[in-house]
Amino acid sequence: MPLKDKISADFIAATKAGNKEKRGILSMLLAAIKNSEIEKRSKAGKTEEGKSLEEIGRLADDEIISVISREIKQRKDSVDQYKAGNRLDLAEKEEKEIKVLTEYLPAQMPEEEIRQLVKAAIAKTKAASVKEMGKVMGAIMADVKGKADGTLVSKIVKEELSQ
Repeated sequence: MPLKDKISADFIAATKAGNKEKRGILSMLLAAIKNSEIEKRSKAGKTEEGKSLEEIGRLADDEIISVISREIKQRKDSVDQYKAGNRLDLAEKEEKEIKVLTEYLPAQMPEEEIRQLVKAAIAKTKAASVKEMGKVMGAIMADVKGKADGTLVSKIVKEELSQ
């Protein structure tokens, strides 16, 4: 089942069950996906031969995972800001949203596996210092997209390049 269909089915189930919290989170997620589809259609411009705008704008599962990851990152930033502002109630709400959104991501990679991929990327790019971190990040992010938090990957890359 495509990821968008699973999210839609879970939205309907949450609505029927009266789970307002999950329904609200999934509604927001579906809206973010719809906005990304509209953006993709507008970038495509003219319709491709034999394809409707709907087909052109449909997001693949990996693109939906990117949308979910972006939404989670925004919430993590909000949690940090709320905690800094001593608004623990709002931080807790954002953390609940992160937990629901995380259910739709692929299983996260363990840190040791990320570290191995980072070492391989460093060897492949022949990066020698932290100044070349961009090269390594570019090489590895395609492999871990949606499977690992970018800040964790960045931290590991810095550690490995600093040695």
